[in-house]
Amino acid sequence: MDTVRVLVVDDHTLFRRGIAAVLANQENLEVVGEALDGLEAIEKTKEIAPDVILMDLNMPRCSGLEAIQALQTEMPQVNVLVLTVSDKEADLFAAIKFG
Repeated sequence: MDTVRVLVVDDHTLFRRGIAAVLANQENLEVVGEALDGLEAIEKTKEIAPDVILMDLNMPRCSGLEAIQALQTEMPQVNVLVLTVSDKEADLFAAIKFG
């Protein structure tokens, strides 16, 4: 099985690094980068072309929803998994709407 390349995006450093560490211990996953907001996620995605982005929604400068929308336009082949503590239905439906 091919290795899945993952970019982890969250503005909380401890959480982001913890998730990256857990994923790095999985056999068929490779954490290829981390980003602290949506803008950095877009830049790093263009640079490193991950297979999957694990994305928080609520971040400064550029939210996860804004980043997902931009990435779907610029790099539709990239898969995004949303990981958030948000309990807002609007966030859930927006994430689904953007892919």
